[in-house]
Amino acid sequence: MVAAEDLPQDLVFVDLETTGGSAAYDRITEVGLVRVTNGELIEEWSSLVNPERPIPAYIEAFTGISNQMVAGAPRFAEIAAVVRQKLQGAVFVAHNARFDYSFLRSEFLKSDRNFSAQILCTVKLSRRLFPEYARHNLDAVMERNGLTCGARHRALGDAKVLHDFWRKLRREVAEPRLAAAVQAILGAHKLPAHLPPGLADDLPEGPGVYRFFGEDNTLLYVGKSNALRTGVCSHFAAKDAESKDRRLADQVRRVDWVETFGELGAMLHEAEWIKTLKPLYNRRTKSKAQGYTLRAGASRTPNGPAYAVESVAIDGVDLADLMQCFGVFHSEKDAHKALSDIARAQQLCLKVLGFEDGAGSCVAFQFGKCRGACMGKEPLILHHMRLQLALSSLKLKAWPFAGRIALRERNPRGTDLHVVDHWTYLGTARTEEELAALGAKDSSVAFDVDVYRILLRYFAKNTKLDWLDLQRAEWPVS
Repeated sequence: MVAAEDLPQDLVFVDLETTGGSAAYDRITEVGLVRVTNGELIEEWSSLVNPERPIPAYIEAFTGISNQMVAGAPRFAEIAAVVRQKLQGAVFVAHNARFDYSFLRSEFLKSDRNFSAQILCTVKLSRRLFPEYARHNLDAVMERNGLTCGARHRALGDAKVLHDFWRKLRREVAEPRLAAAVQAILGAHKLPAHLPPGLADDLPEGPGVYRFFGEDNTLLYVGKSNALRTGVCSHFAAKDAESKDRRLADQVRRVDWVETFGELGAMLHEAEWIKTLKPLYNRRTKSKAQGYTLRAGASRTPNGPAYAVESVAIDGVDLADLMQCFGVFHSEKDAHKALSDIARAQQLCLKVLGFEDGAGSCVAFQFGKCRGACMGKEPLILHHMRLQLALSSLKLKAWPFAGRIALRERNPRGTDLHVVDHWTYLGTARTEEELAALGAKDSSVAFDVDVYRILLRYFAKNTKLDWLDLQRAEWPVS
């Protein structure tokens, strides 16, 4: 049971206005702070900030802060020491707190200052305390709780609303319940003592791939996430001592990561690291083969030539033949089950397909589940046509390009160029030199099941691909 005294007594309610949504690219235009200690209001403070770049028209319409208003305001570097002093030692409280926190950390780093704090997100707090409600944005929270704001979408006005919301929670929610909710949120990104204390703050907000190392620098696990900080920290939030995440977390002694400029880069890096580095905890490394597929070919039956299907290891089939195969499966057992399911659904003959031996009819025919190809009642050519039709949706897709390409993935921070050739990932480039090296790299690598699956999903989701043809002599990076 969490006691009421576990409620934090020193808090600073924070709201920022910015030029956009990316802490790596956009800048702060206004800071608003409300500092409270032991329930007493200590200070209310705000300042416009010159973002050193134009404020987009839609942001100006939303906040009311114009380029003219911030033209004479201080740059963040000029008020960084004051802001840091006002935040020091308090729990950082904000609505969608990671947004405000990441912007302030980014600005402090630009000013050569470090900053870290415990973070209490009032969106998460509202969701935890009032799960019966679907919406927890600030307008919804204000409406449900009868709160008003004289300067909505301005930093100090919104910070005051958060303080009012906190005071209402203190009055109306039982303190042990409120304290339990607060402590659960504050502990969500808490890492074990044997890891660096600033690791959670150092982890980026955006997509990427990460590695966990144990004693003697043993690689334990490789993972990916669209939000690296959340993805990494989630492994350490498990309470059950017997859970896989908890057992893994107890062994981790070092974490490193690579930021990517999108989800595709994270997936490709993860697949490559798992394949080449073989971390102990990743299930995929336990399989020695790349997987299995179904290969159809001519055979003979007592009733004449037929078309049998066999399961084969993918890494034992050359690329040209592989494009005539059907499906990718984790194991031979999975491949057999898929074919059996298709045969039952389409009343195909497992004996003709090569999956049953012996004289006479197949077992399914005896129960009226086979149309009789094994007994000469269905022409084998018709059985073959029905088999081809049933397998058609599983046929492995041919590489849809003439040769090697680079898939361009970009966000406001930069551009990644993922070089791929016939379902093989060759690497990611960020410069002309790196792209040239990957463009000339030997690609005589076997078909990669994981890359095949990743790219098929990506192609299906992104119908308008941004790509470079690396058969050309010149490859512009941006």
